[in-house]
Amino acid sequence: MTLKQALAQTRKILVSDNIEDASLESELLLRHTLQIDRVQLYLDLGRELSLKQEQTLWRLVARRRRGEPTAYITGHREFYGLDFHVDSTVLIPRPESELLVEKTLDIAHRQPVTTIAEIGTGCGAIAVSLARHLPEARIYATDISPSAIKTARRNCLKHGVADNIQLLAGDMLDPLPALVDLIIANLPYVEASEIPRTGPGSFEPALALNGGLAGLEKVLRLCRQVSTRFSPRGCLLLEVGQGQATVVTTYLRGLFPSAAIAITPDLMGIERVVSLCLTPDYLDARLVHGIRS
Repeated sequence: MTLKQALAQTRKILVSDNIEDASLESELLLRHTLQIDRVQLYLDLGRELSLKQEQTLWRLVARRRRGEPTAYITGHREFYGLDFHVDSTVLIPRPESELLVEKTLDIAHRQPVTTIAEIGTGCGAIAVSLARHLPEARIYATDISPSAIKTARRNCLKHGVADNIQLLAGDMLDPLPALVDLIIANLPYVEASEIPRTGPGSFEPALALNGGLAGLEKVLRLCRQVSTRFSPRGCLLLEVGQGQATVVTTYLRGLFPSAAIAITPDLMGIERVVSLCLTPDYLDARLVHGIRS
């Protein structure tokens, strides 16, 4: 069997199982089997797979058909143009979370940002991406899971930012040693009753998904805590689920009546990031008070 035939057959199998992005996932599984990059794959489509390579590929395909995410199978996930190690101890980074990075960089261009805290860092994708773009900033990355901290440390070392990021094990803001200019969080926001029992979501750690009865238990708890950890020019960026932005914005307005608050949609039009800044000038004026460009 040639690489071209293996790619086509893998795609056919994944399509028959209604797996989204079957073409991309087929490519990722085959590349992982052969330990080659995309260029090598398409340069060698006529190459024959060995029997051992075929057996390895079909074992990976079987795992994918049982619902295990490709990122866990291959141990890799791309985020903000970087490759991250992921495993079943951490949530797989989502493309929509890149919006948190973009909003942070936007604020950093409007004001001096010297200290950042990412709460619930998981594999460290957001913290590492920020460290690569804001090398002068000191970043604290916290997580309640020691396993997640271990994975995040591996990614910090991989991308050469271990000196810029201080990883801290603990709950929410408790481990922070100092006030910070910016707090970022992609906390669990899935309602407990909606956490998948089968399929891709069931392989991810419940700790990273479970937002409590209404999905916002941890998000609102963080909102109540941030005032004790903000510098005078503090800002907060929160990723939220579909239909949650208005609730979070209203809650924050009650806690910070004079702050600037904005809602930013993701590429699908879902209101995804809620931003709050104690100093209004640090938010894009087109977004303040929920007015979106």
